[in-house]
Amino acid sequence: MYSRSSEPVRFERDCAAVLVPQGDAVTLPAGTVGYITQALGGSWTVFVEGNLMRIAGEDGDAIGKQPAEPLELPEGATDEDVERVVWEQLRTCFDPEIPVNIVDLGLVYLAELYHPESGERGVRVRMTLTAPGCGMGDILIDDVRSKLEKIPTVADTDIELVFDPPWNQSLMSDVARLETGMF
Repeated sequence: MYSRSSEPVRFERDCAAVLVPQGDAVTLPAGTVGYITQALGGSWTVFVEGNLMRIAGEDGDAIGKQPAEPLELPEGATDEDVERVVWEQLRTCFDPEIPVNIVDLGLVYLAELYHPESGERGVRVRMTLTAPGCGMGDILIDDVRSKLEKIPTVADTDIELVFDPPWNQSLMSDVARLETGMF
């Protein structure tokens, strides 16, 4: 779900948030009023007192929103089934300032399954940022990790932020270029 409007919200309880783009953790007290500026991938970007804040999916109840349903895999899921869900999950990860998922932005250089000694599955991701100094890097990595760890049978994640090759607009999908007006 993507919201281009400014839906007003009032925080029903104290809520953890992340200041955008700095990446600093803050707590918004119950009663705080703001506006949802972006609702994508199960998280929300909220404008509060002149600042953008990212609200994680598990805290949606603080602003009257429902968390995402748990992921399911078919009985006897193959690596191919899991890999499909990995890419679906990566497409639910968004930079809080850009209404395009990290896959279509071209930020994911590698996403592959591996099998740790535990016999379950692991996911290895190599990704970058649109700018090396982006304060949201750790937040995006945590978002990727938490969404991949929700996939049944995934017991391990190995996520690395890389800057070689450097990101550029040519890595974006056509859909992303249209969405951002960079065509």
